[in-house]
Amino acid sequence: MRRTAVTLTCIAAALLTGCGATAGSGAAAKPPAPPAPVSVPPSAPPSAGGAPACPGADRSEPGAPPTTIDGTPANTPEAVKLSQAVGAQGYGAFADVYGTHTTDRPAGRVAVCVTDLARGRLLLEAARKADPSVDPGRADLYLSRYTHRALMAAVERLTADQGRPAFPLYTFSAARDASGVVVTSTEAGAASKDLKARLEKITGGVPVTVERGDPVEPLVGTKPPKSPDTAAPVAP
Repeated sequence: MRRTAVTLTCIAAALLTGCGATAGSGAAAKPPAPPAPVSVPPSAPPSAGGAPACPGADRSEPGAPPTTIDGTPANTPEAVKLSQAVGAQGYGAFADVYGTHTTDRPAGRVAVCVTDLARGRLLLEAARKADPSVDPGRADLYLSRYTHRALMAAVERLTADQGRPAFPLYTFSAARDASGVVVTSTEAGAASKDLKARLEKITGGVPVTVERGDPVEPLVGTKPPKSPDTAAPVAP
């Protein structure tokens, strides 16, 4: 009877507080915070914990520039100046590690994606030497899967392919987070696993995302401008 009484008491207590539980043990644990990007002032030591993956462009974020100049929407001047200096180094001496970069992510800062953090720090130092007015402390380093140079080489292999796929292909570009190549096609082409596999075979294993797009009509009498991030469209 003594054991039964203790058990009944425990059950009654459990209905109120939880039998044998310590204070607060029933509260849900908070999920761990995501890793912060590596801020890199010129004298910062290498990060032992590495860096998070390149964020690219978040479509859930508002697309409007974060500030205005004389009433006109614009990026912050500090971030623009640093972004230009980073781009000059990324497309030049540091093309072996440069993936991409995003201005004002967040406002006033530049997200710089590289395949090697140590070389990424050297890139920022080179940007400061080339333009002493920029502030590398406004840069955040992220790891990208591919370099921009490697992705554009994959794009060139796709545009040079002489085979005729089962679906029309409209445009080719590097993914915004430097994780692969983005191709636009018809709705059926975007849903085709065979097309994706065929394109990835041509790129040599570089991931290809096929999205629904629309045919690109070149302007009459003019040549469409060639972006460093986008190859010329291919007619269906």
